[in-house]
Amino acid sequence: MANTVQATKRARIAEKTRILNVAQRSHMRTVVKKVLVAVAAGDKAAANTAFRAAQSKLDGLARKGIISKNKAGRSKSRINARIKAMA
Repeated sequence: MANTVQATKRARIAEKTRILNVAQRSHMRTVVKKVLVAVAAGDKAAANTAFRAAQSKLDGLARKGIISKNKAGRSKSRINARIKAMA
C-alpha cells in the first residue's frame, strides 16, 4: 500500500486509467469482431464499413499508447487480407 499522500493519489489515478484502458481495449475487440463476423457471413459491404470503424479505433488506441503501433498495423493488415480474400 502507498505510504505517502502523493503515492496514494498516483495509485488512485493509475486505477482509473487502467479501468478506462480496459474499456477501450474491450471496445476495440468488439469492433474487430464485427468485421470478422461480416467477413464470415460473406457481406463485403458490411465488412468494409466495419473495417473503416475498426481501422479508426485501432489507430486511435495506437496514438494514445494503449496498444502498440505494430499491433495496430498487424491487426489492420490481417483484417484487410481477410476482406480481400472474399473477392
